[in-house]
Amino acid sequence: MLEIQSLTKKFGEKIAVNEMSLKVEDGQICAFIGHNGAGKTTTLRCIAGIIDFDDGKIFVDNIDVKENPIEAKKNISYIPDNPDLYEHLRGIDYLNFIADVFQMNKDERKAKIEKYSKRFDIYNDLSSVISSYSHGMKQKLALISGLIHNPKVLLLDEPFVGLDPISSHEFKSIMQELANNGVTIFYSTHVLDVAEKICSHVAIIKNGNLIKHGTMQEITNDNSLENIFLELENEKHI
Repeated sequence: MLEIQSLTKKFGEKIAVNEMSLKVEDGQICAFIGHNGAGKTTTLRCIAGIIDFDDGKIFVDNIDVKENPIEAKKNISYIPDNPDLYEHLRGIDYLNFIADVFQMNKDERKAKIEKYSKRFDIYNDLSSVISSYSHGMKQKLALISGLIHNPKVLLLDEPFVGLDPISSHEFKSIMQELANNGVTIFYSTHVLDVAEKICSHVAIIKNGNLIKHGTMQEITNDNSLENIFLELENEKHI
């Protein structure tokens, strides 16, 4: 479960996120949408504990991310929109490094690495140096690194960028499987048609303000998510 209570984050005089409150329950896939600069990435980074915030509280699996950051991060997986990988390492070395960080035992890490690298079709490339990978392969490796330690909350920033159609389809299936097993998934995206198909919930942010949040059916009400989003973006008073 992810719960945000009155989150406020400022950069100097600019309010990037303004008193945001929302809850994403276990097993929900929630799309986080908004224009560029709306506050999506800032929110995700606050949840992940990468940047501090000015006011409010964030709970991951009922753990306060400020009061118990290490315990909270044990339950989180965060994949940024442009992940920085240690490109001098081989793919397998990088995944083992991540497994070490989360103190995974030998058998569990081996099974998870094999499972996800085969599903993303890069199993035979793990012995190669990451610097030789294409952009799409690096994205797959980043996703695998975020999945192997069994996170309770999965935070994703534009996760489908760089993935080929087959890998995109596979990752959608993985997301649904994780949600069915109680994982909370909160991810930002501009691909609204995909979000409409796979997400149970949606949150819309504009200029740092959360302006809509609910089930996909409640928000769209038999309209398309794209049309709803464009209508909200064109409202001048927000």
